[in-house]
Amino acid sequence: MTSCSKCGGRPFYTRRYSGETLCEPCFRDSIVAKARRTVSKYRMIERGESVAVAVSGGKDSLSLLKVLHDLSAPGGYEVSAISVDEGVAGYRDEALAHARDLAAQLGVPHIVVSYRELFGFSLDEALDWKEGERDVSSCSFCGVFRRRAIDEAAARTNASVVATAHNLDDFVQTFLMNLMHGDVARLAWLDPAYSDDSFPLRRVKPFMEVYEEEVALFAYRSGMAFQSVSCPYMHEGLRSEVRDYLNQMEAAHPGMKNVMLGSALDVISRYSGSSGKRSVPCPRCGKPSSGGPCGVCRMKALLEQHVNQ
Repeated sequence: MTSCSKCGGRPFYTRRYSGETLCEPCFRDSIVAKARRTVSKYRMIERGESVAVAVSGGKDSLSLLKVLHDLSAPGGYEVSAISVDEGVAGYRDEALAHARDLAAQLGVPHIVVSYRELFGFSLDEALDWKEGERDVSSCSFCGVFRRRAIDEAAARTNASVVATAHNLDDFVQTFLMNLMHGDVARLAWLDPAYSDDSFPLRRVKPFMEVYEEEVALFAYRSGMAFQSVSCPYMHEGLRSEVRDYLNQMEAAHPGMKNVMLGSALDVISRYSGSSGKRSVPCPRCGKPSSGGPCGVCRMKALLEQHVNQ
């Protein structure tokens, strides 16, 4: 029987893309080590900084909170947890409870903000359009408001860095979606080393080199309780189709996602160095924008137009 490639122990997980077999302790250690290397490689978190971890209550974000908390002592930075209540009936309450419980277990502060508090409506209310009326996907609509809500929550913790649990799968999906939408200019913003002084908070993705399935296994074997139901709106966007395609490619050609990540980072680095892209103040709310009204103001105007019909 094959033994652990690291210590010779009992096999638990085999990485098809590398052929490496790991026992359970070595597997968990490898996830922490990958996150540590990613943080170090791209200088995501510096000693003495305050990091707000965006915790949705799902497997990825709870795992990230635990990993960054465990790394924070030797890393010399502070960690807090922030969560967003979008207002989706029957979905978010369970997740927020899991986020609150893990934060309490780890002894880190936990702040929750809601769409209703910040924007005056819940996501369910915002997406309550007649069939065929809305040409913006739920994920696109929600994502704009969620990013702003995360920034607002992080500001309340006096954080200098926001850490999100986007994994390797998420990163490659976003890269491909930008290409499919013809939004090449935004590729520079995907650079893990990208920074924009006009944004008060730097965003980092410590799990961007870890497969989604490995994050899920890490969460499960770490004994975490995480959200048991999926967002009811998750299958409306292009992302779910891209996710399925990449999973099929990875199953047929192990390591394809790693190859795609490397290619994406190469392309992104070329755009990042030459784009000169910087945000400007939104003429309506003053928050950073890529140009003209920011995404939040544009989506709010669209929503108000729908409501006033």
